[in-house]
Amino acid sequence: MAQPANCPDCDAEVVFAPNTMVGEIIFCPDCNAELEVTNVEHPEVAPAPQVEEDWGE
Repeated sequence: MAQPANCPDCDAEVVFAPNTMVGEIIFCPDCNAELEVTNVEHPEVAPAPQVEEDWGE
């Protein structure tokens, strides 16, 4: 079994699906935080960037 990553918000284990890719957005199973996969070979996640409206600018 692959080593899980740890949620930066609550430190829970986050296990990747076999086809997970870098840049994919996943959710923490404990606190439901939105996380971005930053590395799949050595599992790492970071808080997902907040998407902001550009209002056509």
